[in-house]
Amino acid sequence: MNQWQKYVAELFGTFILVFVGTVSVAGALRAGADPLLVAPFAFGLALLAGLYAFGEVSGGHFNPAVSLGMFLDGRLARSELVAYWIAQFVGGVLAALVLLLATTKDEVAATATIPSSNGTALVIEIAMTAIFVAVILQASRSGTYGGTALIAIPLTLLAIHFAAIPFSGSSVNPARTFGPDLIGNKWTGFWVYLVGPALGAAVGWAAHALAVKGQTSFSRAEHAHPAATTPA
Repeated sequence: MNQWQKYVAELFGTFILVFVGTVSVAGALRAGADPLLVAPFAFGLALLAGLYAFGEVSGGHFNPAVSLGMFLDGRLARSELVAYWIAQFVGGVLAALVLLLATTKDEVAATATIPSSNGTALVIEIAMTAIFVAVILQASRSGTYGGTALIAIPLTLLAIHFAAIPFSGSSVNPARTFGPDLIGNKWTGFWVYLVGPALGAAVGWAAHALAVKGQTSFSRAEHAHPAATTPA
């Protein structure tokens, strides 16, 4: 497999996640429905689709926070981390651009993640991203859970969206927020969705390292593990 295939897979997988999720939000708003009842299923099932389509190629991160967690756990090289981030942000922007082609700039802006307050949203984004990353780090390597990682990870994202949307809009993914913010030109609390998921990824990795691996130093693992063998 060529290295560039991983980055293309991350771009396409992030596109699926962000496009299907934001289209569901735009569609619910257009129909006068509550996005809270639609978006969690859309994002969860979109992640499932992306994992089946491209997870075996890249590891199926589709989220800069997940890639950061993989990097901290020694499963992703520093050079790959940067490339994964670029691919994921490009995928998020392309998703918002396609939504713009189908709708309007205002409708794209309406799909942006908006904090109920910056402080509340920051806490929620840190906590929910930590949970998400901790689940991914274990489910993607567990011999006990095996193939159920493909179900456990999307279901975790679905649960997170149900819980977090009223408080933070439920991003837990900087690429998901950046695309609609850029194309819709709506940057409300944007820093929250960069800082929160990054800190959450670190907390989730530390919890995994402590509880699952028994590590107490919290130093980055020295030996990388293959990132693309199991969907993550």
